[in-house]
Amino acid sequence: MEIDFGNIKVVGFDADDTLWVNETYFRNAEEKFASLLDSYETKNQIDQELFKTEIKNLELYGYGIKGFMLSMIESALDLSNNRISQATITEILNLGKEMLSHPVELLDGVEQVLEALKDKYRLIVLTKGDLLDQERKLEKSGLSKYFHHVEVLSDKKEENYKNLLEHLEIPVEEFLMIGNSLKSDVLPILNIGAKAVHIPFHTTWQHEEVKPEEHNNDHLTLGTLSDILKFLK
Repeated sequence: MEIDFGNIKVVGFDADDTLWVNETYFRNAEEKFASLLDSYETKNQIDQELFKTEIKNLELYGYGIKGFMLSMIESALDLSNNRISQATITEILNLGKEMLSHPVELLDGVEQVLEALKDKYRLIVLTKGDLLDQERKLEKSGLSKYFHHVEVLSDKKEENYKNLLEHLEIPVEEFLMIGNSLKSDVLPILNIGAKAVHIPFHTTWQHEEVKPEEHNNDHLTLGTLSDILKFLK
């Protein structure tokens, strides 16, 4: 698809699963969580209960590992009829702590892309998640030096983007968003008149999935972040 990026002056990057690996660690934790509770329910039922609890709690806890930990504990109590042992609760907490302390694993080509773009465009990070955790990951990633601004949003809806671009005095026609989620990084951006590039990650949280009929193809989809250098000169 031909999209003109000639007016772009500011490039926004999602963080999790766009700059570094994230969702993989959630999937691994879910597998371990299901194993801890396999005496109470089937894996399928455990997965469904955890997802249902996470979605119910999003409004309270927001996105990120800490909310995920609390949802795991609540699900364990529900699935076990409050019979879960203190030792298992401790193991669930440790799953979350392991995720929070995990080394940051950059995706292929990320630093090379940022290096190539930093003198030509204003680069910013727009991500969801827990503020402390995202600050930690950005610091450990070594990428802070490339960005003019970093914003951790409670959500990525049209209003969130509009308010931020207005605050940063960025005209929508000069803004490009790059991310792995159609729901969070692409569709809201297109709806406010900016441009977006979708770079799918190999696994997507169920809550972020978008059905084909829920979007058209007025955005660019690339295989890797490095491919963006073919379009941003």
